[in-house]
Amino acid sequence: MIMIGGALGGMLRLAVSNALARLAGSHFPWGTLGVNLSSTAAIGLVAGMMPAPDLSARSLMWYMLVAGLLGGYSTVSSLSLQTLSLWQSGRHQAAIFNMGGTCLGGLMLLALGFWLGRAPW
Repeated sequence: MIMIGGALGGMLRLAVSNALARLAGSHFPWGTLGVNLSSTAAIGLVAGMMPAPDLSARSLMWYMLVAGLLGGYSTVSSLSLQTLSLWQSGRHQAAIFNMGGTCLGGLMLLALGFWLGRAPW
């Protein structure tokens, strides 16, 4: 079920991202921004509708929707939910580290991968 959700999420991401890019133009990645913002809103909605005391108590439907569909749709939604959870539980430094570390680390690894991909081995 999770795999099916992931496949559907990936197809949905492509459709929505391309539609937004056609509507808004290509001077900014509006498609990706729209997908990431809408997936974050959707995961918040799912989390609000399907509360559980901790991740071990989540249902199969939760994993199908969050890890599958929304995970395939965007990876930013999980990061946002985890950071919000850390913040709401009073772990402010961990929340800041989670978001900042992911953003900065992602950019650094992107640059490293780009550099390695262009290296004349």
